[in-house]
Order: sequence, then structure tokens, then C-alpha cells
Amino acid sequence: MRKLIFGMNLSLDGYIAAPGDDLGWSVPSDELFRWWSDRVGATGLALYGRKLWETMSSHWPTADQQPGATPAEIEYARRWRDMPKVVFSSTTSTVDWNTRLVTGDAVAEITRLKAEDGGPMDIGGATLAAAAMRAGLIDEYVLVTHPVLVGGGTPFFTALDSWVNLNLVETRTFPGGVVLTRYETRR
Repeated sequence: MRKLIFGMNLSLDGYIAAPGDDLGWSVPSDELFRWWSDRVGATGLALYGRKLWETMSSHWPTADQQPGATPAEIEYARRWRDMPKVVFSSTTSTVDWNTRLVTGDAVAEITRLKAEDGGPMDIGGATLAAAAMRAGLIDEYVLVTHPVLVGGGTPFFTALDSWVNLNLVETRTFPGGVVLTRYETRR
């Protein structure tokens, strides 16, 4: 059975994007960027909602070919292209870069994917992750909290029908006061 992990950068007040989908506050340090890159390298399957897919696929497929690309960006771009991905969308018609499109019931497909053998699955995108969270499918939450208050935007957590009890399994500090906290769902 695969483990489902929801991890994102978020502001101290709990948002993964500021109003207007502004992500300018979440630019990672070199150390944090390497950490995210290593996670991509260890991911068995990445699950994306449409908006996050559009953001990632507009940059990473060719990021390693851009003038001034750093060795870390080149490595991340390679890892991202090679990583198997599933995009959940009813409006997207084509995907590329080792990606499969699912237009049907996301919760049913995620449940099916979790039952398979394989490496861990990362889920990204607020709407998709919220559906998995409400369905009780997320096994681990990785919060990379930046010391900024953005006052609104896209929240990391969704409204839930019942509590989700968690166990803290890791904390780590990155440059700039960024704090990683990793929690496993207590079942």
C-alpha cells in the first residue's frame, strides 16, 4: 500500500498562495530548494490538481535549458520530468512529461492508487488535496512554514467533518526562519 503525502510551502497564517495566487513570498533558499528536489527524486508518483499542474508544467519541462539555470534547477527539472505524474482535471485536455490525465472521480482514483504497490505519492493542489483530506486518504502532512503573514488566499487546510489526529515525526529549520514540520496521521 502506498503512502499519500501532502506537502507544500505555506505562510505562517496557513496559506499556500496569497491573494491573486501570489507565490512571491515562498521563494526557497538553496538548502530548501535542494530539500524539495530530493523529495521529488524520492516520489513514486505525484498527483496534481489543474492549477498546480499548469504552474509546474509552464516552467519545469524546459527550466534546465534556460540561460543561467543553476545546477540545482537543472537537476530538479530532470527529476520533475522523469517523475511519474497524474493530473486530475475536467478541463485540461492534454498532458505530457511522463503524465497521465484523470477526468473522473479523484477520490476513487486516489484510493485505487493507494492500494497499489510502489513508492510514496505526493499530492499537490489545494482543491485536490482538500478532497483527499476530507476522504481521510492523507497519511502524512509536510508543512514548510515561511515567516510571513499574507492575510488570505488559498488555504493549506480545508474544512473537515471530524478531527484528524496527528503525530509529529520531524522538525527542521531552514535559512530565513523557514520551519519544516512533518506529521503522520494517527489511525
